[in-house]
Amino acid sequence: MASRIEWRHQAPNDAKALVNAQDCRIRMQWLQLILALSILVVIHELGHFIFAKIFKVRVEKFYMFFNPRFSLIRAKKINGRWQVKFFAPNVEATAVPVLDANGDEKKNEKGQPILRPMTDEELAALPEDDWRRYPDNTEWGIGWVPFGGYCAIAGMVDETKDATDLPSEPQPWEFRSKNVWQRLCIIIGGILVNFIAALFIFGMVLFCWGKDELPLSQVDSGLYYSDILVGEGFQQQDKILTINGNEPEDLTDIVQWVIIEGQRDVLVLRGTDTVRLTMSEDLGERYLALQNDVDREEREKARADKSYIKRDYLLVSFFMPMVIDSVLPGGAASFANMQKGDSIVGVNGRVGLCRVQIDNELSKHPCDSVTLDFYRAGQPMQARLFIGDQSKIGVIIKGLDSFYTPVHTDYTFFEAIPAGIKYGCDFLVMYVKQFRLIFTKEGAQSVGGFGAISNMFPETWNWYGFWQITAIISLILAFMNFLPIPALDGGYILFLLWEIITGRKPSDKFLEVANNIGFWLLLALLIFANGNDIFKAFF
Repeated sequence: MASRIEWRHQAPNDAKALVNAQDCRIRMQWLQLILALSILVVIHELGHFIFAKIFKVRVEKFYMFFNPRFSLIRAKKINGRWQVKFFAPNVEATAVPVLDANGDEKKNEKGQPILRPMTDEELAALPEDDWRRYPDNTEWGIGWVPFGGYCAIAGMVDETKDATDLPSEPQPWEFRSKNVWQRLCIIIGGILVNFIAALFIFGMVLFCWGKDELPLSQVDSGLYYSDILVGEGFQQQDKILTINGNEPEDLTDIVQWVIIEGQRDVLVLRGTDTVRLTMSEDLGERYLALQNDVDREEREKARADKSYIKRDYLLVSFFMPMVIDSVLPGGAASFANMQKGDSIVGVNGRVGLCRVQIDNELSKHPCDSVTLDFYRAGQPMQARLFIGDQSKIGVIIKGLDSFYTPVHTDYTFFEAIPAGIKYGCDFLVMYVKQFRLIFTKEGAQSVGGFGAISNMFPETWNWYGFWQITAIISLILAFMNFLPIPALDGGYILFLLWEIITGRKPSDKFLEVANNIGFWLLLALLIFANGNDIFKAFF
């Protein structure tokens, strides 16, 4: 009893340490997110930049992050030398108002000045250090509003300017003066480079680290199935042979085919018998709904106890035994004299459980006493112990590699590139198929913003995980930018395709209105997605 009291007395300090560790993990994930988005935004805008330069279109500014009113860093190459300014106000445009015969500014129907480009003489009259004298030279900079960035292309209505900011007549160096195919290439450039970058990163990840995988054919003990799949007719340790006639290679195939693609015909090996199961049509929606419910319960536990570590809801996993690799000093298991090599098989009379099931059972009894059934050297034993508010018993469990040997594949550079291309294309196809679930009630609730994206990154710095997730986000950005929404590249592509088909070019005013509508639509989606994150954090 004295030992138990001592252990419980130490628990608050342990909980505080867990809270601090969790905060560090969150900060590390956000740091990786900001770095990844910064890299990908630069890559995306570089695609627009390259094609603009190919077609001799003036690129006025190239910025990482947005810079309303002022910039953290501004740089421009003038007369062969770089000029850099810090915390400087933004440079005014090189367009000036058109004057009438009386010297008054001409106005449009909205009372806004009609602009024209500055003449060579006017530019030459500016002071030598005035950056406006060098409109052909791109201004490079870093803004102060994180996330995002832009490439300001002359003569293009976008997030940096509207129709009233353009000179009255198209100029040879402007985007709008180029033919439709050149403009299409400039717009597609960002999407194309994001896509190529993702495939290249996937290839380099394979080249540097190779690939570890555990084929289902090597898993002799079968699989663990969640309650929702048990309700569909699965039994624990069933082995999945085929899904719609195709043999799954790993767990990802099962989730993708059954939940995302909606494949329904599953053939399993149960003992020595072959059993055919037919999944429900609404399985995907019910799984998302259950995921949302579990996530809500986990959030409530985390709010009640800041040191609580949220658990994931697993659709399917390996039926892996819970074998102790080491016993932590001061934990519940140490006071119950449990030892390395003990194999835990049951909780409170429920036996024959795998690791996931045991974890689930323990989570139901925080700050309570439980009875564990386990085997030691083949002999059945029992231990009664008190577990804390984390539902942890104070042991380190042997990992998957203790029972199975993953298949490791190394790649040469020339092998990694096509393998990376295949991996990226397969992921993109899966993501596009998964995208339809967003339009369901359960899928909409699962949509997350920056917080959800940050959770994709490893909790500790890991270059493999960082680059893998960065490549995935690059593919997602390429796909999202391809959507036909004004203010996105896909919106411009839609209007350009309309021009190709009809031969009629949309007016700058129409593009301005469409861009504004698209901007507010995207802002609403952004607020909704990040609102979900905020709601999950506080409710």
